[in-house]
Amino acid sequence: MRSRDLDFRDRARRTSQWGLALLGVATLLWAWCAVLLLTPYEVDRKPDDKYPAECEARLLTDRSTANQGTARGSWCQGERDWPEALAILGLSLPVSIAGVALFTTGTVSRRMSAHSQAMRELDRLAETADA
Repeated sequence: MRSRDLDFRDRARRTSQWGLALLGVATLLWAWCAVLLLTPYEVDRKPDDKYPAECEARLLTDRSTANQGTARGSWCQGERDWPEALAILGLSLPVSIAGVALFTTGTVSRRMSAHSQAMRELDRLAETADA
């Protein structure tokens, strides 16, 4: 195998690894969003509060404490906001698209290089068989 082929495969492998790293970052962003939306939380009514207000999960609340809490005097409404979770999801979208593109490009490049090498070897074997 020529050194150009090895360099090409090494670059393709690095591209795939960058894609996997970006997909890992996107996974962490999705997990962070899930934690914000699916876990219950506590809110301090004043600094160093010994008995903080307990709030239901933002997405799974039945009593609307997270969404309409200000009108009812609840402390939970302003603590975990929807724009924060949506911003995290919005940030994960370009990261995951770039990760998929890089991973796919690197993987296809490596496979095409391996296919090209196999075809050259087959051509070489056919030439030696004809001679």
